[in-house]
Amino acid sequence: MKLAFISDIHGNGIALDAVLNDIKTKNVDKVFVLGDICYRGPEPQRALDLVRALDCNVIKGNADEWVVRGVQQGEVPDHVLELMNKERDWIVSKLSDESINYLRELPTQLNLEVEGIRIHAFHATPDSLFEVVLPSASDETILEKLVTTDADLFIYAHIHKPYIRFMNGKCIVNIGSVGLPFDGLNKASYSIVDINEGTIQTSNVRVSYDVHKVVEQYKNVGYPNAEMMSNVVFNGRL
Repeated sequence: MKLAFISDIHGNGIALDAVLNDIKTKNVDKVFVLGDICYRGPEPQRALDLVRALDCNVIKGNADEWVVRGVQQGEVPDHVLELMNKERDWIVSKLSDESINYLRELPTQLNLEVEGIRIHAFHATPDSLFEVVLPSASDETILEKLVTTDADLFIYAHIHKPYIRFMNGKCIVNIGSVGLPFDGLNKASYSIVDINEGTIQTSNVRVSYDVHKVVEQYKNVGYPNAEMMSNVVFNGRL
């Protein structure tokens, strides 16, 4: 059984197109989406429509929660709070009421069993949509924050920096970001999990897309924070 996990699309429909086309070439059996679908990108509604057309399991990310109820004080630095809510308001103006309600009702984690392999998937940590666990975190932090159930494979997103680690007989995978990578490589990121007769093969995949076209989209649609977000997309770094 071959599974694809995607996340952190952030309204980048062009990057999502590229990832979905790549997935089609890999004979994937199921796709799972781990949140952050619309916010901070030039094509929020189209990105959500593409996700919903997959007819797959989708969970909520912090940015989906922000679309639903706004960015609150303490969740981001004070000096960017007003701007991030302006971005949120712009995103909401481009989404249908039904789309916003869809985001509101999303679950926050997935527990799967595939061919005897137990998978726990969530956006940031099992207990939070917002907590940050970086690739450089200690083994102790990883085990405390992420490995909280009796699963074999733990998959999360949120930090936009893909990695794979093994500890205490567990595999921990961060799948990176489709639309806004932060690791300095401006290629969309997603993960493949291939389970075959009790063996697990995990891989993080990087996919090229038309970055320049997305930069132009930010300008053409009148995005409230176009210059900064264009730089993030172009450089693959926050």
